Amino acid sequence: MSDAPRYEIDVQRFWADPYPDLARMRAEAPIAFVPQLGATLITRRDDIFVCEKNIAVFSSHQPQGLMNRLMGHNMMRKDGEAHLAERRQAFPALSPKTVRNAWTAKFQAHCDRILEELAPAGEAELVKAFALRFSAECLKDITGLTNMRFEDMDAWSQGMIDGIANYVGDPEVERRCHAATAGIDAAIDDMLPVVTNTPNQSLLSVLLQAGMPMESVRANVKLAISGGQNEPRDAIAGAVWALLCHPAQLRKVYTGEASWLQVFEEFARWIAPIGMSPRRVAKRHAFAGVTFEPEDRVFLMFGSANRDEAHFDAPERFDVSRDTSKSVSFGAGPHFCAGAAASRAMVADVALPAVFARLKNLRVDEGEAIRIGGWAFRGVLNLPVAWN
Repeated sequence: MSDAPRYEIDVQRFWADPYPDLARMRAEAPIAFVPQLGATLITRRDDIFVCEKNIAVFSSHQPQGLMNRLMGHNMMRKDGEAHLAERRQAFPALSPKTVRNAWTAKFQAHCDRILEELAPAGEAELVKAFALRFSAECLKDITGLTNMRFEDMDAWSQGMIDGIANYVGDPEVERRCHAATAGIDAAIDDMLPVVTNTPNQSLLSVLLQAGMPMESVRANVKLAISGGQNEPRDAIAGAVWALLCHPAQLRKVYTGEASWLQVFEEFARWIAPIGMSPRRVAKRHAFAGVTFEPEDRVFLMFGSANRDEAHFDAPERFDVSRDTSKSVSFGAGPHFCAGAAASRAMVADVALPAVFARLKNLRVDEGEAIRIGGWAFRGVLNLPVAWN
């Protein structure tokens, strides 16, 4: 175990709102061992930026980690050439060019159809009625699993997310994760002959065409689902909520002072949908006055880095005019999110402008409290809204 100072948390309070504890850690113990999580947390942006690149020490290869055990050995849990090889094989499905030429038009069609069905109602819970469904329909195309229902895509993604963040070892959470991965395996099996006979630009098809072993194909498709569903879903709902609660910031978009992309980047800084990335210490190492021991579990706290006072003035404030270039919402090292281009297109190019254009006088319904939760993955859990 590292010799970092101990920092105690209340797990439920940390899940409800991790930012006060993270701010205190940044100020008093920027590298701290949290016994309730069984991990050493790195909370300052510059420390994370350095350590994430030092893969010889802070390794993504975690043979006994929750993701490997529950979802299979995917590219996120590999380093060096093993990681780069699988990343290169996946690139044709996720590159900015493919997103621009193949996926964005499909994203727009899904968005327009869902909003056309939704608009006459005049009110909805927007997470379920739009953000969840839109994200899932887009991800069905990207992964190639068009045989799935959007409800299953979201439920199975959440099941895996909960499973790989299950650091307290809840057996029911693990059971739901196993059920989710079994469902995805069945969907993959069903689509194999389809994409084999008619190859396309989907991730499943591209990985098969590249000759990736089937075990790795399954693991990487599950990886795409685990992050590719919740991150856009939570960014869409969260950014809509943030703009409705900060009308001055929404006016900046309408007047051209800020773009929808700036809205997305600032929201992802302010409330990072992916707030943490785990690492395994591969060898004894001293950094910033702390000695790490082999097999220590380390959490790179992206959500904390994005509110680091050393780089962001008044970091708790949502400000779409802010320079977000120092944020690490998509990571900072070799594991920079492979789906970043698709996520930006879904949220900034398609969903946000369409929602505010189609749902006139959009406003929060004050009759129901809005809930936000999570620290490894964080998002708005419900968003009751109304429009004219």
